[in-house]
Amino acid sequence: MRLPWFGKSRRASRQPSSKDIYHTEITADVPVPERNESVRFFSRKVTRRGKLRRFTNRDLRESLLSCFYLGVAAMLPLSWWSPICGWVSGLRRKRHFRKDFARYEIAVRAVLGDTVDTKSMFEALLAAIHRRRLTLAAHLVAGWRWSPEIRLEGIEALQQALRNGRGAIIWCDQFTAQTIMGKRALHEAGVDTHQVSAQYHGFSPSKFGLRVINPPLVKVENRFLKSRIVFERTDAYQVTTRIQKVLKANGVVLMTNTIYAGSAFTEAAMGERGWTHLASAPANFAARAGAALFHMATIETAPFCEYRAIVKELSASPEAPASPAKDTTGKNLVVQAGFILSKRDQMLETLKLCPEQMMAWSSAARLTERPTEAAIGNEGA
Repeated sequence: MRLPWFGKSRRASRQPSSKDIYHTEITADVPVPERNESVRFFSRKVTRRGKLRRFTNRDLRESLLSCFYLGVAAMLPLSWWSPICGWVSGLRRKRHFRKDFARYEIAVRAVLGDTVDTKSMFEALLAAIHRRRLTLAAHLVAGWRWSPEIRLEGIEALQQALRNGRGAIIWCDQFTAQTIMGKRALHEAGVDTHQVSAQYHGFSPSKFGLRVINPPLVKVENRFLKSRIVFERTDAYQVTTRIQKVLKANGVVLMTNTIYAGSAFTEAAMGERGWTHLASAPANFAARAGAALFHMATIETAPFCEYRAIVKELSASPEAPASPAKDTTGKNLVVQAGFILSKRDQMLETLKLCPEQMMAWSSAARLTERPTEAAIGNEGA
């Protein structure tokens, strides 16, 4: 298991830096006077395309873990699942602490302050990531033996937005339970959703991973989706057209807050003294199409037994629900900036409930103030 967004490794040091792969530039600094802060918008273009490897050492570990957790889900009782994930996460714990913990600690304390117990949080995160893998295995083989309780909050606001007839965008955070259980929560509530997903979605970005390791995850997720909108950087126009058609038909589009697959993103202050990066696409579509925009986070309240899915409407202004229909012909950065800060506020509120389940953390420094780093990996939607 690897945590590529936390820090460098020997493998990362051999990779080209993000500066070598991307050309990133600031496109706008948009003030939001009523909040007394601003949002910085970036564009990112690929200048050096990477070569997709056939097989990596990580693929071997992922394959072994997949087979192991399939056996656990098929043969062992539910009460054993969480302790086993904790035990397996401890096998490489020293390595993760040596390579990843320092940067993780800086990022967490920048957001939550210096009093948090980052060591315990990091250990809990490692176990939560393994529970995520076992959750996938449980959907594949456990069947009727496993029926977790999922409490969905905020469905009434989403239903009201759909009655308005402009469609809705649900902007999902990267908590460990979101990928599968969040989609399942909406599906069980009768909401048909369309997931915007990167081509390399899954546990491995290699050719072997795309053909063998990732398909089970995609297959399970697709049980709870009406369709999947898969994109690459080169076909942004076709994806934009599909999303617009879904919203025009009053559909629901799911987007995950990952900035690494798109060509534009934003930066805003986060917590005590941190900075977070948010994808700009959800706010852009909401501002242009007049669709309702929602925040979503799914957290695990009791391992493998109880989950809480939180859905809240985002507003472009702090005083009243957003009505971006005034500008449906083009980008409105002021409206987008309002949505970005509203999303940031909801993400921070949810983060404080269960910080040990968040997979992608903010930074203690602004993007323009950081030293050059190796390219940071991330999972797609």
